[in-house]
Amino acid sequence: MTGPTWIYDGSDIPDPFGYGERAVKFLRLLKHPKSRAPGKAFQLDPWQERIVRRIYGPAHADGQRKTRVVYLQVGRGNRKTSLGAVLALLHTFGPERIPGGQVLSAGADRKQSRIAYVEAMSIVQAVPQLAAKAQPQDSRNRLVHTTSRSVYEAISADAATQYGRSPNFALIDELWAHKKDALWQSIRSAMGKVPGTLLVITTTAGRGDATPDFPIFDYAKKVAAGEIVDDGFLPIIFEAPKGSDWQDEAVWHATNPGMVHGYPDLPGLRQEAREALHRPSDREAFQQFHLGIRLDHSAAPFVDSDTYDAGAEPIDLDELRGRSCWLGVDLSSSGDLTVIVAAFPDEAGGYTVLPFFFCPGDNLRQRQEQSGAPYVRWAADGLIEATPGNVVDFRRVEQRIRDLCDEYDVREIAIDPALARNTLNNLTEDGFPAVEHRQGSLSMMPAIAELDRALTAKRFRHGGHPVLRWTFMNVEVETNSHGHMTRLAKGKRHASIDGAVASAMAVNRASAGAGGSVYETEDRPEGLLVI
Repeated sequence: MTGPTWIYDGSDIPDPFGYGERAVKFLRLLKHPKSRAPGKAFQLDPWQERIVRRIYGPAHADGQRKTRVVYLQVGRGNRKTSLGAVLALLHTFGPERIPGGQVLSAGADRKQSRIAYVEAMSIVQAVPQLAAKAQPQDSRNRLVHTTSRSVYEAISADAATQYGRSPNFALIDELWAHKKDALWQSIRSAMGKVPGTLLVITTTAGRGDATPDFPIFDYAKKVAAGEIVDDGFLPIIFEAPKGSDWQDEAVWHATNPGMVHGYPDLPGLRQEAREALHRPSDREAFQQFHLGIRLDHSAAPFVDSDTYDAGAEPIDLDELRGRSCWLGVDLSSSGDLTVIVAAFPDEAGGYTVLPFFFCPGDNLRQRQEQSGAPYVRWAADGLIEATPGNVVDFRRVEQRIRDLCDEYDVREIAIDPALARNTLNNLTEDGFPAVEHRQGSLSMMPAIAELDRALTAKRFRHGGHPVLRWTFMNVEVETNSHGHMTRLAKGKRHASIDGAVASAMAVNRASAGAGGSVYETEDRPEGLLVI
């Protein structure tokens, strides 16, 4: 089993006030135009019924429902949108409605939010008793219960217009797809205004740990594991363990509770799996969207997260002070991070790296909203140095380079001259070993190859620095017609890969400097050596 055991074990679910039973009875009165059940009855299967009873049954002695937040993660095709829609109707037209209540469903964009509204409206229109009490406002994605004036509305992630609401029920659909956390924050903060509120999150698995949905997913995992005790938060997570055989149909059944009832479509999944066998990106999408496996990297990753994380053991800074190091420096344009990476080679052919990140202080919040990465927290934790203004102060970067040269045995400072001509000139004029390292394919091919070799051999030690990890997980690699890696590219527009680029520059120069040139040995090859 990959979901909670209580869904399958038939154990008693407390329902002292009968709220769970009345919720189930209401849902069983509903119809769905696409239902194949007799009379088009809404198909409330046993696993869904158990979830409904678990949400509404347990209550405190004063009658207040215990569950206030539900996190349901399940694969595509398991009808989670339908389940969310009928729960919204339960609070708009059913026994959970309150006079003048506000019921919201929130999508990542307008198109997605419309899906939940259309689903709810189709159910209402299929039940004459509900249709008679419904006042649809289709252009606004709204349904009004004419007697109680309870309103259901589907909204999107235009969070600037969402503050000021007081919902008694909110459904957030596909939280993994939300590009920023403003909508989540506006709804979450509003839920405390009304007694007995309920927030339901229905989503498929996400990707990465610097995304808006990750903190909620991480909290849900800890509640499910018993690391956090919170009886008001109900985690329901269908997730195959990493390393599972993604082609094993037994794993498919374990992670898709609806499959025993005919959904998602098994022949359709088999076809997807056959195609994914020959396309790595499709294979990862299959694991994410059907098996609930949260991926930690971009769609076409340069390095997988498990391989990268092999170098996360703590770094002894005192041990590094007696060793030679090489610096890779990538100065940014206005939209990227500026990075210095110090690479310390070891006798085993590996590297220990120390990264130093810089970002304009005035742009932290904007970058956070654009990328979904927690720039503000990183700056507060000292993981990013926020320089005053809306562009990076290169003087601060230059001073950090000088400080590193004072602290460590810096043999070379490799700098991309595109934005760093003044910095490069200042350092060389003062006797620092600064050299040009352009980011064209001629320079980057050997740099990427050396970085890839160290990562693959698990000899790239980074101490688990979260910003550096994020930049590596954003990297996609471009290859030429011969299959050689020529360039590190962004997987997403607002993602940053600068830490990975600077790391490649640093280890490349460290490899050349620590190993020496083949032309300096007696075994030098004949002819020219071309890289």
